[in-house]
Amino acid sequence: MTIRYIQPGQPNQNAYVERFNRTYREEFLSLYLFRNLSEVREGTHDWRIGYNERRPHDALGDLTPCEYRQNNAGNSTLKLST
Repeated sequence: MTIRYIQPGQPNQNAYVERFNRTYREEFLSLYLFRNLSEVREGTHDWRIGYNERRPHDALGDLTPCEYRQNNAGNSTLKLST
């Protein structure tokens, strides 16, 4: 893994990470008042599972990753939508 720094005010240099950060802030961090860092960590763990496993993804034809895996079980060559 390589750490790359982007120029200040240039979010388009790392659009995927910037989009994730925006979604994380809008769908989780801004909705709750946390009493301590442990609450943030626990909530983040649960939110991340939902974000990665339970929500539909455009690249998977609007299927959740679980649905996509079930539909393609046994297929050694999986193709993402473009």
